[in-house]
Amino acid sequence: MSSLFQSFDEPAYASSSASAGRIAALRQALSQQGLAGFIVPRADEHQGEYVPPGAERLAWLTGFTGSAGTAIVLADEAAIIVDGRYTIQVREQIDAAAFAPVTLSDTTPDKWLARHLPHGASFGYDPWLHTDAQVKRLQKAVAEAGGKLVAIASNPVDAIWEDRPAPSRNPVRLHPLSVAGETVADKLARLQNELEKAQVDGLIVSDPHNIAWLFNIRGSDVLHTPIALGYALLPAKGRPTLFFAPDRFDASALGGVAQIADIGGEDHALFADAIAALASKSDKPVKLRIDQDTGASALQKVVTSAGAAFDIGPDPITRLKAVKNSREIEGARAAHRRDGAAVTRFLAWVTREAAGDGLTETSVVEALEEFRRETNLLVDISFPTIAGANENAALPHYRVTRASSRPVSRGILLVDSGAQYTDGTTDITRTVAIGKPTAEMRDRFTRVLKGHIAIATAVFPAGTTGAQLDPFARRALWEAGLDFDHGTGHGVGSFLSVHEGPQRISRLGHVALEPGMILSNEPGYYREGHFGIRIENLVVVEERQIEGAERPTLGFETLTLAPIDRTLIDRALLNRQEIEWLNAYHARVHSVIAPLVDEDTRNWLGKVTAPIDRAS
Repeated sequence: MSSLFQSFDEPAYASSSASAGRIAALRQALSQQGLAGFIVPRADEHQGEYVPPGAERLAWLTGFTGSAGTAIVLADEAAIIVDGRYTIQVREQIDAAAFAPVTLSDTTPDKWLARHLPHGASFGYDPWLHTDAQVKRLQKAVAEAGGKLVAIASNPVDAIWEDRPAPSRNPVRLHPLSVAGETVADKLARLQNELEKAQVDGLIVSDPHNIAWLFNIRGSDVLHTPIALGYALLPAKGRPTLFFAPDRFDASALGGVAQIADIGGEDHALFADAIAALASKSDKPVKLRIDQDTGASALQKVVTSAGAAFDIGPDPITRLKAVKNSREIEGARAAHRRDGAAVTRFLAWVTREAAGDGLTETSVVEALEEFRRETNLLVDISFPTIAGANENAALPHYRVTRASSRPVSRGILLVDSGAQYTDGTTDITRTVAIGKPTAEMRDRFTRVLKGHIAIATAVFPAGTTGAQLDPFARRALWEAGLDFDHGTGHGVGSFLSVHEGPQRISRLGHVALEPGMILSNEPGYYREGHFGIRIENLVVVEERQIEGAERPTLGFETLTLAPIDRTLIDRALLNRQEIEWLNAYHARVHSVIAPLVDEDTRNWLGKVTAPIDRAS
């Protein structure tokens, strides 16, 4: 077995047994600065989903390794606030004597702070780890307690973290034009046009995903997402500057980037110097856009100290990046064909192995990654694989460890996984029955499938948002008094983040969907302590030509190709159109995937994609 991209072990620095000593050291450091408390978010200075090891301050301090959470440390008490995905995990990982676990649905970090901060106390935060909006919420909370919010120049956690991992020095490489589909010069021209419309003189690019897309570069500074961490300064007119150490670019990347941009080094002081130089060249005040979603509050001081003004708003690259060009869409199709073959081989393997008693959640993860490696084009997995059997399947964001791994026994196995290929990013969930499913499992699975089909077949006018489509996925569940607590779909990048905005299908999805946007379609159902179900394909928004239509109309092309478990379907719950969709989808899966797999898998695929009807 090859070395896995996925680890089943928690990082060595995340230790709940060390929390008491670490929190005591932090309190001492805060006391020396006259601070009554400090906030530790799970964030780096780019507000990324995946952060480098040296930015895992929350995990180091508390032992909690989830992808989202916030700790607040006061002199006499401390809390860690997490969302509903992690209510079980946080209690398993932290020292409850050191931190009180709090669920986000009960209270937010700022509300907790307002109630618990001693009156008149000074409370610290690291301005590189919070956006403008987040700081405003902290200011309001501290003011309610009659206290003072203090921006700290140096993070006190870093001062006591003696073996803190060093920043990545991994190389930055070019992303081939053959898959990027658009030159950097053309992207810059489009972006600078957007900056003129926004009436700003430049943009500070704080989101590494946007830098990667704009300059057609990729890196490996964080797990599972091919980005390099840094900044860029883009004037509305003129040559941009990238803030990375020049020696991090390989020869081809350095030559390619140098044709279109300057490379200004990675020190924050050099960044400030470049802003000052831009401001000095103008005969009027210079205003720079700071991204409202990823721009650290500290950037405001950098800009004003350099003699410029700032404007808080959306980074226009985010929307430009979300709309994939024809080459990126073709790359996504190719990646999904390749990935679909690997996943289909895996599903056939599960069917064979489930007949014995040696299958475990960890062996499932290992096998799936090995099937993907055998494509010889796998760059990385796109997120840690979720492989949950029975009650673990009821945890939507379950991540198996050696300690938690359970045998795959009679019932339900849910596997949510994805891959990074140079030409595309994939994300697929399949729920399979191990043995004969119960009537309840079949009912719930079929209702989820009906919601999945409703999204896949949706036709909607241009301007429709994901929030408007989200109920389509829930109707069949709602009719039975059921629901699920996550969004129906998230945006997906092109060899970038598997979770990409601004598009989404959820109650919070207020951005209009546009042709070329890629999203997931993943309704689910979770019965806590028993089983969970999710069916996920990726889709791309496309234009639809409808005779007699009075306005532009859109729909979805399904990209993901792998069989859906028919043994979990209650055919009586499906109407004729839904059965026709499922049969057509399976016919397409067979047509595309069968030539790409071995004979045994091909024979199995023929059986599991055979058409169904109400009477069968």
